[in-house]
Amino acid sequence: MKRYPRDLTGYGARTPNANWPNGAKIAVQIVLNYEEGGENNILHGDPASEAFLSEITGAQPWEGQRHWNMESIYEYGARAGFWRVHRLLKDTPLTVYGVASALARAPEQVAAMKAAGWEIASHGLKWIEHKDMSPEEEREHTREAIRLHTEVTGSPPRGWYTGRCSMNTVDLAAEEGEFAYIADSYADDLPYWVKAGGKDQLIVPYTMDCNDMRFAIQAGYTNGDQFESYLKDSFDMLYAEGQEGAPKMLSIGLHCRLIGRPGRAAALKRVLDYYREHDGVWFATREEIADHWMKEHPPMQQITPSEMDRDTFVSEFGGVFEHSPWIAEGAYDLELGPTHDTAVGVHSALARVFRSSSEEQRLGVLVAHPDLAGKLAAAGRLTAESTSEQAGAGLDMLTDEERETFTRLNEAYTTKHGFPFIIAVRDNTKATIMEAFHRRIDNDRDTEFAEACRQVERIAEVRLLEKFGA
Repeated sequence: MKRYPRDLTGYGARTPNANWPNGAKIAVQIVLNYEEGGENNILHGDPASEAFLSEITGAQPWEGQRHWNMESIYEYGARAGFWRVHRLLKDTPLTVYGVASALARAPEQVAAMKAAGWEIASHGLKWIEHKDMSPEEEREHTREAIRLHTEVTGSPPRGWYTGRCSMNTVDLAAEEGEFAYIADSYADDLPYWVKAGGKDQLIVPYTMDCNDMRFAIQAGYTNGDQFESYLKDSFDMLYAEGQEGAPKMLSIGLHCRLIGRPGRAAALKRVLDYYREHDGVWFATREEIADHWMKEHPPMQQITPSEMDRDTFVSEFGGVFEHSPWIAEGAYDLELGPTHDTAVGVHSALARVFRSSSEEQRLGVLVAHPDLAGKLAAAGRLTAESTSEQAGAGLDMLTDEERETFTRLNEAYTTKHGFPFIIAVRDNTKATIMEAFHRRIDNDRDTEFAEACRQVERIAEVRLLEKFGA
């Protein structure tokens, strides 16, 4: 059994209405990463100096040594950058991603965060890589981050973002903390639910594009105008989508040592002024967004085909293609995953098996379909699906003349092509079915075989949409 764990579908074309407070067209969520004093440093027990997100292009870790230039860049963030951002945003709802060990070294800054009413979420114990940690070691870091954060700020964090995470991070955070949200994802413009740590966990995704980190990488911003332009364009697109009835969240990531530099802070100020010129903009903390989403869009129990065992899967979907459970058996053996846990996803898997089968096998599926308004219908021997479908098109209430016409056409069609006339009756009326019957009966067999197969797939699709309540 092959199962692919990634969800590559998300909300798809069915974007939920965020229903932001007061009918807001967009939620603007600003994050200030507070990492200064939590970065790699032999003073902190690390093996080398920091090398990530600084003004030093191509910086490398200095094994066993302190790096004076790197340290002073991080110190700028704490000493000057933080306070410049604080002056700009102290009256704006904001979320701090606070590295616990950095917060412990920043009593003045923590007091200012709390006085401003900012949310302080956890950014882990230290600003270091976690990809090579064992689950046990990362779990201990997570526990200590929560403990220290609570000790320093006075309350446990309700949000979590590791950033430099591992494949175990989300599960471990969900297990260890009672978090309203986890932000270690860049996968959407809206919050979404996942199963993590044995429970439903809300993900409020973060950003790497609307992020001042791009000032510190080679493929990034070189001046404030670029940052400003990109943030305005991002806002304009999402604001327009909100006006059209599909509000989203604009997530913006800032770092004290980066955006806190004067030339960049000026661009941020212009961006904020621009946003505030618009009506229907909700500036919110991530905690507020998470609480709103939990109220408006709680986790829903839904069919999860990718988690079914074989017998359950075949029982659920074996009749979607008429009397052909072998198609569901073949689909079960494909590489299914969360992206298949929808009507469209299951249909894709079933249709792949049907399309790749032999002509003889496909003919068997066609022959398994009943005549429209034929003898089986009269005898009450149709499947429940076929009975409902034919009744929906009025084929259960034919006049004697109509029934005779259908019987004559069925016999002529089957004699000519070797399989019954098949059409997705849910897409049709009695009149359009009759018109298609007269039109298609004169097709050559190959043309009609291909059309019948397409109709079989469409019938399966409609049945699945109804099963999933879509």
